[in-house]
Amino acid sequence: MPTIEDIKKARKRIDSFVHETPILTSSLLNEWLGHEIYFKAECLQKIGAFKARGACNTLAWLIENNEKPKHVIANSSGNHSQAVAWAARQFNIPATIYMPVYASKIKIQATKSYGAHVELCENRNIADELVLEAFKEEGTYWIPPFNHHQVIAGQGTAICEALEQVTDIDAVFAPCGGGGLLSGTVIATNALSPKTKVFGVEPLNANDAAESLRTNQIQRLASTPDTLADGAMTMSVGDITFEYLKTLDAMYEAEESKLIYWTQWLTHLLKLHVEPTSAMAMEGVVQWLKNSTSKKRVMVILSGGNIDHTNQLKIWNTNHLDSRPGLNL
Repeated sequence: MPTIEDIKKARKRIDSFVHETPILTSSLLNEWLGHEIYFKAECLQKIGAFKARGACNTLAWLIENNEKPKHVIANSSGNHSQAVAWAARQFNIPATIYMPVYASKIKIQATKSYGAHVELCENRNIADELVLEAFKEEGTYWIPPFNHHQVIAGQGTAICEALEQVTDIDAVFAPCGGGGLLSGTVIATNALSPKTKVFGVEPLNANDAAESLRTNQIQRLASTPDTLADGAMTMSVGDITFEYLKTLDAMYEAEESKLIYWTQWLTHLLKLHVEPTSAMAMEGVVQWLKNSTSKKRVMVILSGGNIDHTNQLKIWNTNHLDSRPGLNL
């Protein structure tokens, strides 16, 4: 299983490729909530998401071990597709990405722009099947979106940076898709700041992780979830990531209206492009702080900032900025 040492090695491998993203705050939001909220802006990372870390680390690790593949493949409905395409270009490796047709148009186009060949599939299940078939070809390496030791190690570098940039954090919140970011976050936080709690947040409409934790057995969604959080549209968590999700302090579930509400407000307050997948973490923050009896310092990982035109229209169709954030919402 990945360890803090794996994450430290990953950090060195990818240092010259990725950004050390900034920490942002909003004095207004802190005043309204009565707590200090810090945002790790991975939406300003290469390809606009934390996923660049895991993909880059995996390929750098392979090359470090003299196992550079002839061809790289991946399956994703979100930012992992761009990340693998970008990382493959850094190391001059051809890439093929299997994506469902309902994936964000801007993410499909960006993946192609990084030089990858994109295979559009009817749904995520078919994409998952095709990538497994392609993986059988000699010289081909599959980089899964989350259930991979080196992917997890790479994702964990984000919170390593964050805990150096801001100390004495009481809790870390991150979105949950397949659980790669949360797994890396749990490993790093437990090692570097043991007193800090770690929480996950996922869409109520795609709550396979929460259902898995409730039943103590991995649950797979029956069909493609209807959620604006396209970065959390995975059908199930992985056997590796599930073990780390079990150690979370809690997993919160966010309704679609809350995804939209917090996307609007974080965009307005932080002046950033923030994906609904990222913004939904704030719903977990508010739910946790409602029961707090003392002032807290909270870190939120803003996982990405890639939103296409169609989802932008859905997000801004109704104005939520007339309703000020607070703990009584």
